[in-house]
Amino acid sequence: MTASTLASPSAAAPHPALPRISVLVRHAAPRVLEGMILPVAVFYAGLLVAGVNGGLAMAVAWVYGGAALRLVRRQSVPGTVLLAILAITVRAALALVTGDVVIYFLQPTLGVFCASLAFLATAAAPRPLIQRVTTDLVPLPEHLLHHPVMRRFFRHLSLLWGTVQFVNGTLSLWLLFSESIETYLIVRTSAVAVLMVAAAGVSLLAFRRVLRVLQRL
Repeated sequence: MTASTLASPSAAAPHPALPRISVLVRHAAPRVLEGMILPVAVFYAGLLVAGVNGGLAMAVAWVYGGAALRLVRRQSVPGTVLLAILAITVRAALALVTGDVVIYFLQPTLGVFCASLAFLATAAAPRPLIQRVTTDLVPLPEHLLHHPVMRRFFRHLSLLWGTVQFVNGTLSLWLLFSESIETYLIVRTSAVAVLMVAAAGVSLLAFRRVLRVLQRL
């Protein structure tokens, strides 16, 4: 990179700094707890107390209760929560009508495969899906997004998360059709948590390395 390029208005912007890991953890932990861990725990508690129907009822009540609590606090209900309400209502209704709880867990698993395909299919695109996700967390100047180093990083990150989601979906599907629901809930939740934490750690370290490389240019 030449001196004239560095002096350009777009390049004159301060280099982005990745927030401290503790800040990222505090930001993500409540969302992971609310969206991934507690729904499984609530369903499992209902399953132990009142069987499959009890688990379904508790899971539906959890999602609707979260929306109701936001309304009581005069907070807006995010679109993602509204979609979650719609999805869990349909899934629970289908499971009750068919009497097959596997249907309740099948839809999210298929969604994981869709996410994997989206990451892999957009890896070589001008703006990969993983880039949109990353820039939502850490805003980056436009000129850095088009830098070859950053473009290569997003391509590799797309391949990483596409593969991770494929493994996640494959493991979930195998457990769903080969093990009991109780085993599925415990093993799948634990294994996916370890897998996601490992992938997030690798992504974070790689991102820090890329930012250091860019700051030296």
